[in-house]
Amino acid sequence: MKYKSVIVTARGGPEVLQVVENDLRPPEPGEARIKILAAPLCAPDITARYGQSPFIPKPPFTPGYAVIGDVDAIGEGVTSVTVGDRVGALTAYGAYAEYLYWDADQLIPVPETLDPAEVAPLILNYIVAYHVMHRWAKVKAGDKVLIIGASGGIGTAFLQLGVLVDLKMYGVASKSKHHILEEYGATPIDYHMQDFVEVIRQAEPDGLDAVFDGMAGDYIKRGFSVLRRGGTLVGYGNPMSVAGMFQALGQVVLFSLLPNGKSAKYYSTGVSRINRRIFLEDWATLFKLLEEGKIKPVIEAKFPILEARKANELLESGQVIGNIVLVAPEML
Repeated sequence: MKYKSVIVTARGGPEVLQVVENDLRPPEPGEARIKILAAPLCAPDITARYGQSPFIPKPPFTPGYAVIGDVDAIGEGVTSVTVGDRVGALTAYGAYAEYLYWDADQLIPVPETLDPAEVAPLILNYIVAYHVMHRWAKVKAGDKVLIIGASGGIGTAFLQLGVLVDLKMYGVASKSKHHILEEYGATPIDYHMQDFVEVIRQAEPDGLDAVFDGMAGDYIKRGFSVLRRGGTLVGYGNPMSVAGMFQALGQVVLFSLLPNGKSAKYYSTGVSRINRRIFLEDWATLFKLLEEGKIKPVIEAKFPILEARKANELLESGQVIGNIVLVAPEML
């Protein structure tokens, strides 16, 4: 039997994405074979395709940072899941496919009652926002925060989770997307026409409690400048290269050493294998919030998995608010 996947054939734009056939093999010992139901498009998918991320594979490779699906088969020695289980995985690569082979012990239990397309953004975008807010910045009710990149998949997760904590939120986004920020009570700042540093200093002269920076680069320094004494900046944006990664980490370390009571941190989901228990607890919390209707991912569009090229073209258009999700044909 065969199955299809989408591969990056060379560095470049959506045109380098190509559908290929693969042999559907039995899973190896310790593996589970997952029939993919949904996979969110994520910013790292794009930067990996262009070669703008540290430690990325060389083409050809299958992109896709997260999946939701059903266990289709298990390999020898697997006891953590059984055939038919609904699961998720934080993959980094491999999600643009009809099937995925994955370490069974690294799978995430997912309630079958939830819509896979809505669960998919929780695996990366919402876990980033939840961790940055609650485990790194440790926000509390009434805190004043700035979300840099507030209209995308992670940005809208911040907005929804921020409402639950009763944060006073400011968000940086283009003018055409301000309505989504206002929907969640955030004050929008147009990065094309306004300097967010000036806006924040006028609106909050005592400074902010936290800044969530998804853009990196000079946004780290500028975001740090609007913190109050005791405030925290958490960066999570793609540093674009190994050199960029060391530069961002260097900035974070330097700013944290300054004698002004402020702190800076840099978040990465790479610690998910090290702190697996915490990740599983927090994914379970997010699944519960989705089940209770307290959060609901903003989904701009859904595409069949094998139409990933069209989905990537839309994502790169700059017009997307929230998430794009690839789904199995039967999920449309």
